[in-house]
Amino acid sequence: MPNLNKLRTALSGGRGGDPAGGAPLSSLTHLRITLTVFFALDGFLFAGWVVRIPAIKQQTGASASDLGLALLGVSAGAVVTMMFTGRMCRRFGSHPVTVVSSVLLALSIALPARTHSVLTLGLVLLVFGAAYGSLNVSMNSAAVDLVAAMRRPVMSSFHAAFSLGGMAGAGLGGLVAGGLSPSAHLLGLTGVGLLVTALAGPSLLGHTVPTAPGPGPGLAPDSAPAPAPAPAKDGAERKSAPSRLDRRTRRLVVLFGVIALCTAYGEGALADWGALHLAQDLDAGAGLAAAGYSLFALAMTVGRLSGTALLERLGQTRTLVAGGAVAALGMLLGALAPTTWLALLGFAVTGLGLANIFPVAVARAGALAGPSGVAAASTLGYGGMLLGPPAIGFLADWFSLPVALTTVALLAGAAALIAYSARNVSAPEPAPAARTGASAKSAPEVVTEARADVPADATARTAPQEG
Repeated sequence: MPNLNKLRTALSGGRGGDPAGGAPLSSLTHLRITLTVFFALDGFLFAGWVVRIPAIKQQTGASASDLGLALLGVSAGAVVTMMFTGRMCRRFGSHPVTVVSSVLLALSIALPARTHSVLTLGLVLLVFGAAYGSLNVSMNSAAVDLVAAMRRPVMSSFHAAFSLGGMAGAGLGGLVAGGLSPSAHLLGLTGVGLLVTALAGPSLLGHTVPTAPGPGPGLAPDSAPAPAPAPAKDGAERKSAPSRLDRRTRRLVVLFGVIALCTAYGEGALADWGALHLAQDLDAGAGLAAAGYSLFALAMTVGRLSGTALLERLGQTRTLVAGGAVAALGMLLGALAPTTWLALLGFAVTGLGLANIFPVAVARAGALAGPSGVAAASTLGYGGMLLGPPAIGFLADWFSLPVALTTVALLAGAAALIAYSARNVSAPEPAPAARTGASAKSAPEVVTEARADVPADATARTAPQEG
């Protein structure tokens, strides 16, 4: 079984593909830090918008269903953009698309606070959603490429950064909610977003996409090893992968995308409706209501920071099933609790449960199908995150907001059941990697439930991403 350090020094993903000494590893580490900054910025900006939703709802005079329709603009913009972002990443590279999308997100976040009707709010949220969706797909595509080159299950750290940014954004929003208008707050976030992009963007653009030394970790059979020239234009080395995916691989990508959808629905619901539930149904103050999402984001951050160790100990299936069950129980408590503090506890438990499900699902799709798998699963997953809030709005008008929020628990339980049913179907995919480089002894390890508690290089083949 190859030594992990030898794998790292064999990488040709540094500038110019220089394989000498520690340069490639240093370049990968620098790229990892830069990508982490963009994930954190994305979470920070999104949370800043989320905590001002109650104020903007009041500003526009929207009812719950009207707000749901306006939030559908975010959903529509994001999902439509995600369908094309994979192609843009293959043509222009995931790194340039990430930088451009970050600029657009920073500019568009100031727009909702300047609206005074539901119609105009929905239109500007369409632009905001398009930038948000494009940034998420391009960032995840870049991260999957990096994880494949590093052959380490570090995807969780990127999404931990997103959650940490969300926690910081929600915490800041809670602090300024009482004394700063939504317009001034969101305009300030525009400045922060543009400044961070200006500082981190050149570093990201200066890195080419790293290339793994052999077959990618857990990639589909079409990702056969190629010679190791210096990487070409960002994203070019995987351009041909999507066209050779077999039908079974495509079905598996969709399956993991559905798991991501079920859990991301909960993230979107809590982001857009959690503060309103605490304020409207439990009479929490503005600061305490905003702290609900901050606590949820903190719990997700803790869960994702421990995601690598959890996957190595439990394996993917147990991690997904346990996470779905915990999230379902937590959301039932958060939605139906009679007091604010019990609801906050439920939000925290929900965050812990959901923490690693979406990352692992997108990671598995990327491992099976490369950037195309990331784009497909991200479209489904973030579609759930962004379509959930409008659905909650309609259900809140028909029934009540607490009842509407129980659908988060139902879908978290569904994700656990789907993950358990998929415990065997995903396992054979890494087999080509075992035939091309691993010993015969390692093949049975891959077949056993695609577990993440096998040795280091096998771990990279099974559960590297975002968990």
